[in-house]
Amino acid sequence: MTSPHDTLAQRYRDPASTPPAQWNPVLRVLHEHRSVRRYLPDPISDDVLRLLVSAAQSAPTSSNLQVWSVIAVRDPRRKARLAELAGDQEHIRQAPLLLVWSADLARVRELAAEHQAPLEGADYLESSYVAFLDAALAAQNAVVAAESLGYGTVYIGAIRNKPSEVAAELGLPAGVFPVAGLVVGVPDPAEDARIKPRLPQAAVLHEETYDAERQSVNVKDYETRIGEFYAEQNLTHSWTERVLARLASATALNGRHRLREELAAQGFPLH
Repeated sequence: MTSPHDTLAQRYRDPASTPPAQWNPVLRVLHEHRSVRRYLPDPISDDVLRLLVSAAQSAPTSSNLQVWSVIAVRDPRRKARLAELAGDQEHIRQAPLLLVWSADLARVRELAAEHQAPLEGADYLESSYVAFLDAALAAQNAVVAAESLGYGTVYIGAIRNKPSEVAAELGLPAGVFPVAGLVVGVPDPAEDARIKPRLPQAAVLHEETYDAERQSVNVKDYETRIGEFYAEQNLTHSWTERVLARLASATALNGRHRLREELAAQGFPLH
């Protein structure tokens, strides 16, 4: 087990980082997060799944609306079909469990119909925004819970590449939209997944008002640090090149440029 100081040094790729003033097992799990893309075939038990969901349900939720749902996918054939829809990512097929976190306004629409109550507010962007936030917060709680138990995880943003096809595969009704996938499983130790350095805090932490100049200086410093990490992983291109390429065009979004239309088709009007 690495020391708190070593963990922070890895997270920021900064040997001059100072030891944290406080530390505990929860902070260790958070700081040691890494994306895992190779898994052993060991199954995830129902008990573990229930624990991940209860951790997810312990996340904050706006006005206690709880406008999210999660679909647990274990069937190899269904995972294979979803993997193909999500950019043909092999770790979706390989891992024993795929969790599809979804914004869910169908539940409250059903309540409104049952009570013959108006629900105009659900058709506005704010309500959809809340549902996406709720789903994301729940998913991240599940990540921390899974990693605290020794499992590996990786988010699958590409679940939004073809959301209508994903919705059909999962039987999602109108008012339910796939936000993100999450692969969970026992990490394959042969992968040697490592902590990826993040931007310096000075690039993301602004005191009182936004400081663009200070941010710019620290982003340049980050290029050197993460460049070393990329070289160790035999990866080409700088962080800046990767960011700009990812956002260069509609094509680079891999189908997600149609998200507004896909949301409307799935019952999210976004007024």
